[in-house]
Order: sequence, then structure tokens, then C-alpha cells
Amino acid sequence: MKAQLIEVGLQKEETFFIKQLDCDHFNTPFHFHELCELNFVVESSGKRVVGDNISNFSSGDLVLMSSNLPHIWYNDPDYFKDIDRGTAKAIVTYFNPNFLLHLTKDEHYELKITHLLEKARRGIRFTGDTQQYATTKLRGIVHKKGLEKVIDFLDMIKLFLDTTEYECLASIGYQHSFNEKDTRRMSTVYQYLLKNFTDPISLPQVAAIANLSPPAFCSFFKRRTQKPFSRFLNELRVGHACKLLHNNELSISDVGYQSGYQNMTNFNKFFKEITGKTPSQYRKEIIDSLSV
Repeated sequence: MKAQLIEVGLQKEETFFIKQLDCDHFNTPFHFHELCELNFVVESSGKRVVGDNISNFSSGDLVLMSSNLPHIWYNDPDYFKDIDRGTAKAIVTYFNPNFLLHLTKDEHYELKITHLLEKARRGIRFTGDTQQYATTKLRGIVHKKGLEKVIDFLDMIKLFLDTTEYECLASIGYQHSFNEKDTRRMSTVYQYLLKNFTDPISLPQVAAIANLSPPAFCSFFKRRTQKPFSRFLNELRVGHACKLLHNNELSISDVGYQSGYQNMTNFNKFFKEITGKTPSQYRKEIIDSLSV
């Protein structure tokens, strides 16, 4: 998936830059930039793509990404249908990786910082007490100034250096290519898929949107996302199904149909292929975890 290089506004004299988003929906294109980014979703839900990873996100989502890692947060189709929803809110922090690397000459901390930034090349989603502590810090940092702001930011980074409460998102072998010529084409395709994945989508249909023949589109898509188009679409749909399976009012069939599958054979096949479990097993694990 071709990403767009964007400028995020960090000035040379700044150590880091924080912006608060409060908008109707998340509408930033699939993009990358030269700064590290810490993205905290205060209020919203949908799909998050970081490198080659496709996952659901909801309020509280906290992800750290290194320089030049393509990403997008996009609201699900049902989000736009909810007339009672509020606005999409996020707190996004940008910083130059060199700012952390040049903080100290202590080899022990230099190694820890280097290791954190290396993991962040795949995107790091923080969980548990680490996520709760850091998001509380971020809510407070936006209202602080000067040295207090910097101290709180570094206190949060120190927590990230030592925590084990995280998961890396993009695959270990993920590599991205930056061909600016294809930016508009891939952005159009990506936005279309994220908006319409619950509807029937054919290869010729998407290829036409990209202004390519189906064979050329398949080659083009795989070269840039490192996965076949069909795999990407099924990961998108199965990820949505995982989200819907938390709603016990929906039958397994309802979940399949609402995730874009027209028959249950395909739904069960791809769900197990991607998650290693059947939809029923996945739902049972959810129920069992809630009863503990």
C-alpha cells in the first residue's frame, strides 16, 4: 500500500510536539513521516493499519511508531451510520528519535532507547497498566508547559523502556517502499477498501479504481503491501468479525454477513485460516475470559 509523505509541524527548536484531534471522523490518508509518533485514541473506533498489520482499534488505543512507518486510523462503515456518535478524538505526539538518543551517554540507557526505537519500526501497541498510566500522562501533558511538560513526557518514555505490556504490530520482515508516483493511486484504493469492505468487492472492481488490469493490480498491490490483495481483504473482514463476535446478540451467521462474507463456508474457512480458531471457538474464549 503506497503511503504519502507528510509534514507534521515539529519545529527544529522543539523537543516534541503534541496535537489534539477533535473531528467528525479520522480522515488522515495512509501516510508516513520522518518523526516518531505516539498515537492515543481518546474516543473513536474502527480499523488501524500499521505497516502490514490490520487491527481493530477503540477508545484507549495507544501505539508508538518509528520514523517512516506507514499508517492510518480509519473509522468503520457502521461508525458513520451511528447518528448518536460523538466526535473522533485523539492525542498525537511527534518527536525526533535523535532527541531520545542524545539524552544520555550512559550505555545502558542508550541500548534501551535503541531497542525501543527498533521495536517501534514495527509499531508497538501498549496494554495493561502501561497503557493506562501513559494515557493518563498524555491527558495531563497537553495542559502543561515548559519543563513540566518535558519531564512528564520523559517519564512516560522511561516506562516504555522497561515495560513488557506491549505487542509489536507489523511483521518482522516488513519493509516498505516509497514511490511517490503511486501515492494517489494507492491512497484511493486503500480508502475504498476501508470504507466498503463489508460489501461485495471484486478484483476487477478494485483494479478499475486503480486504473490497472486485474493482473497488473495484483502485482502492484502485493509488491507494496507484501501480501496478496485477497489476503488483505480477508484480514480486514476477519478483523471486523472478531470485533462483532463480542456482541452476543449477533449470531455467527450475522457476524459473517456483516463482515462482508456472502456464505458461511468462506467465512469459517478464512476466519480459521487467519485466527487459527473457528468463530464459535473465538466467541467461547471471549465468554470464558469475561466469566473469570
